[in-house]
Amino acid sequence: MKQSHKGFTLIELLVVIAIIGLLSTLAVVALNSAREKSRDAKRVSDVKQIQTALELYYSDNQQYPDAAAGSVIGTAAGLTRLDGDGFGAAATEPVYMGLMPRDPQSPTINYTYTRNSVTSYTLGFSLEGPTGQYTDTSGDGNITCTATQDGIACT
Repeated sequence: MKQSHKGFTLIELLVVIAIIGLLSTLAVVALNSAREKSRDAKRVSDVKQIQTALELYYSDNQQYPDAAAGSVIGTAAGLTRLDGDGFGAAATEPVYMGLMPRDPQSPTINYTYTRNSVTSYTLGFSLEGPTGQYTDTSGDGNITCTATQDGIACT
């Protein structure tokens, strides 16, 4: 009488486990890349909203709001709202931005604001990877961006 051997060999099981492991690794890498791109898109969107609020403030006051050079935006220490009196913790009319956005990875990474003169400012922020037209032009692997009244530039 002949015995029937049903089941998988050890080699077949190892091959299947290796394939599942490889597919899992590829999925995690793709997901992390998508998360980086999502955070970077939010950063660019946030900075454009801040720029709009600053331009509205400038239109009404003929100057940009004053703040210490390199002030971190959106922290409890100060630059949380933009109103008719400039940056502050409490908003009074007119309100240009009720609550300043924070970087998606704050407090590790932050947006910064510097008023260069009454007619110019600089917003500083970093990206995790190339996002649309914003890429690493310096070739050092870091994408550091500045936004001014003239637009956004990254190096």
